[in-house]
Amino acid sequence: MSRTLVRRAAAALGLALAATALTAAPASAAYGGQCGSGYREVNKTSISGGTVHLTYNNSNGRNCVVVARSNPGSAMDMDAALKRSDSASWQTDPGNFTEYAGPVYLDAAGQCVDWGGVIGGEWVVRTGTNCG
Repeated sequence: MSRTLVRRAAAALGLALAATALTAAPASAAYGGQCGSGYREVNKTSISGGTVHLTYNNSNGRNCVVVARSNPGSAMDMDAALKRSDSASWQTDPGNFTEYAGPVYLDAAGQCVDWGGVIGGEWVVRTGTNCG
């Protein structure tokens, strides 16, 4: 193999790997403080089009969920959902939103929580997390 051919093959492989790295991770929307003062992010999960953020406030023992879009735009179906894992009752904020759904709050100090959200037609839910 000639050196030129080897260089071209290496360059093509490098471009392919770079393209894969750029497309492998879903877009993430940063938590923007929508839950208010004293809440810090304790968990998050990606969803097509954004991120679901679980926050907690140590001073009042409340959790909060916000679903944030990566690229805000025209209003679309979104929801933020939160409940104690030992409960059947969800706190939700369904509607058509341009940037984020929520915040949804729940007193859950010392409890495991189930949380999630929707953007468009895709739901993501995490169960039995952040216990304590």
